[in-house]
Amino acid sequence: PPLHHRPLHTTAPNPHSSVNPSEVSHFNALASTWWDAHGSSRILHLMNPLRHDFIAACLATSTPFATTPAAGLRYLDVGCGGGIFAESAARLPTTHSVTAVDPTPNVLAVARRHAAQDPALTKKKLRYLPATIETLGDVLPPGEPSEFDIVTCFEVVEHVDHAAAFLDQCGAAVRPGGWLVLSTIARTWTSWLTTKVVAEDVLGVVPRGTHDWHKYVNEEELRAHFAEGEGNRGRWGPAVVRGVVYVPGLGWKEVRGSEKVGNYFFAAQRL
Repeated sequence: PPLHHRPLHTTAPNPHSSVNPSEVSHFNALASTWWDAHGSSRILHLMNPLRHDFIAACLATSTPFATTPAAGLRYLDVGCGGGIFAESAARLPTTHSVTAVDPTPNVLAVARRHAAQDPALTKKKLRYLPATIETLGDVLPPGEPSEFDIVTCFEVVEHVDHAAAFLDQCGAAVRPGGWLVLSTIARTWTSWLTTKVVAEDVLGVVPRGTHDWHKYVNEEELRAHFAEGEGNRGRWGPAVVRGVVYVPGLGWKEVRGSEKVGNYFFAAQRL
């Protein structure tokens, strides 16, 4: 596939759903090891502290969202998987509630079982819903606000079909002044070597078949989508981008400029 920049990918015949059945099947098969810090989700556990650091940095630059709402932040975690981020966000003193959605039933069952071990994680604080971003409105209680302070989709964009439509749906769930925060992987020869050949085939730190390099998204493509995409012009503030690199034995480290070649965080505030 081309390395030059392109519009965000569309890879399936159904334009009304971002869910790819083969991706659901793949992650269903990994469900039992989701909370094994040394298992197939190990690099996600190691990345989680950087997710919180990145969100905190975004909130610190917010205008006019510089302070946390008195009632606390309402999170929506899209493609939550087994709940690594959702649980940790629900425990923050600045959090009002976390709504976490995923279309993968086996993984959601694991998430619920794990959360049930902590009495502090009540359904008012953390809830898991079997939904996609497209069906979120169907599962929220009547009258509940459908916009959130922070909408996250970590390591999700490279697993969906119709990335542009998916991100627009996520963006529609962000309240004015709130943030859309995601992480994904740049589509470069370097990322193909590190995520496919080294991580999956050589080191085995990621289960084989987890990634499809064709679906990787360059940060310039995300910038263009949120700045100039249909319906987005003037709706979002300047993008905040941070590149991160996984160093075997040391974990994830922020590396300036690495968003051009591999994993990175991306965020934008809704104006």
